[in-house]
Amino acid sequence: MTTTTLQDRAAAPRATNYRRADALADRLEQGARALADLANGLDEAQWQKRLPKDGRKIGVVVHHVASMYPIEIDLTRKLAAGEPISGVTWDDVAAINAAHAQEHDGVTRERALELLRRNSAAAAAAIRELSDEQLDRAAPVSLNGDAPLTCQFFVEDHALRHSFHHLARIRAALKS
Repeated sequence: MTTTTLQDRAAAPRATNYRRADALADRLEQGARALADLANGLDEAQWQKRLPKDGRKIGVVVHHVASMYPIEIDLTRKLAAGEPISGVTWDDVAAINAAHAQEHDGVTRERALELLRRNSAAAAAAIRELSDEQLDRAAPVSLNGDAPLTCQFFVEDHALRHSFHHLARIRAALKS
């Protein structure tokens, strides 16, 4: 009996219909790494600094990105199966974000970075499982006025973009 390691699987050629998924997962990992690298270099005062207009601490935002990956991937899987995303509004998102910020106001760098590492790896692995056919499936998304969005667009606009979006906001806050 032979055992296959993650390194063996990474070195093995992927089927053609998964190359897009691999590229998406690679970009998600790139964003998570960039956010982690920035967070690792912050001093405690910077970690506790609040983002202008947003009001959340930088550390809370790093934890927020990490904690959203599972939700974003659950929704991605719905779209990949051709199911609509319904009943989710931007008011719901704002309420989730506010509750998260209150609950995790004192999050430590170690806890946030471990969650970011673990959840971004799981999200990337889930994305890598998607075929081109699944990425091309479209269904209505309530967050976008019930526009029929493809699974790939949803991945790019949510799970993949999320770390880059907050990374840019954190960098801007650190310059001010």
